[in-house]
Amino acid sequence: MGELLSLDFMRQALLAALLVGVAAPMVGVFLVQRQLSLIGDGMGHVALAGVAVGLLTSTSPVITALIAAVLAAVAIEWIRARGRTSGDVALAVMFYGGIALGVVLISKSPSGTPANLNGYLFGAILTTSSTDLMVFAALAAVVLVVTAVLRSRLFAVAHDEEYARAVGLPVTALNVTLAVLTAVTVVVSMRVIGLLLISALMILPNATAQLLGRSFAAQVRIAVLVGVLSAVGGVVTSYFAATPSGGTIVLFAIAAFVLAALAHGLLRRIDARAHAAAERHDHEHGPGCGHEAIVHDDHVDYLHDGHRHAPHQGHYDEHADHESASHEHTH
Repeated sequence: MGELLSLDFMRQALLAALLVGVAAPMVGVFLVQRQLSLIGDGMGHVALAGVAVGLLTSTSPVITALIAAVLAAVAIEWIRARGRTSGDVALAVMFYGGIALGVVLISKSPSGTPANLNGYLFGAILTTSSTDLMVFAALAAVVLVVTAVLRSRLFAVAHDEEYARAVGLPVTALNVTLAVLTAVTVVVSMRVIGLLLISALMILPNATAQLLGRSFAAQVRIAVLVGVLSAVGGVVTSYFAATPSGGTIVLFAIAAFVLAALAHGLLRRIDARAHAAAERHDHEHGPGCGHEAIVHDDHVDYLHDGHRHAPHQGHYDEHADHESASHEHTH
């Protein structure tokens, strides 16, 4: 690791990966809640057109990509708010038109080469300049501050938009804010992971967190941890393995999700077996049965062989701990 930190371009690459690893899951958690998991891909397509304009006019591709992505974000929310049945078609035209325009314009730019295009589509973190890094850091700071300040409101809208509207929250403004945050995150991430892969780092850490976290706050923390480990681990691995950074980062995020899914499935099997064992015994629990009685909400559990059993309609449910608030049945 000391060898990597001694290289200027790797220090910049690792810092950029850290920024993306934190920012992408913080925005993605709300997209997952709203079932808009692939919206980042669409914004990435439009951002490519902005990159092409920057290359063609010899201006900063980051700034022109940001402008294009933000305009796309506002357009997406305007189309969603109108609720037209043709909304999906309009979004498809905008997304595919963006990537098509980007490819055509990049081919006409003075620096238009396949390698240049691939760098924006799939990431080229080792070519990130110090100027790019400063812009990315500023944009990432905006994302983190806004999501931290508006987290409860964004969650309320993402969880139940009609209820949020009924209690007086500015739903439209919050939706536009989330869309703009997504656009900013896409631009922050494009040199690290690529415009075609950025949705993966927004969504996969949150999908992993949903399997492991028991509350929204815990899920956010887990998602950020997975995002950072995937981004930094992917960059380090891509350096030694000479692989594209974007694809390597996504493979790390997929590996984390697969491991979490396997662990989640194993724990569910263990719980199911314990529950089945709790149901299968001939002893009749009740007052004076010889087992410790523990009051649990509106009923009584009995401690039996290290398990807490609650009589329920001719069988026993197992309650793992006193904090459990409901019966869980596997039958």
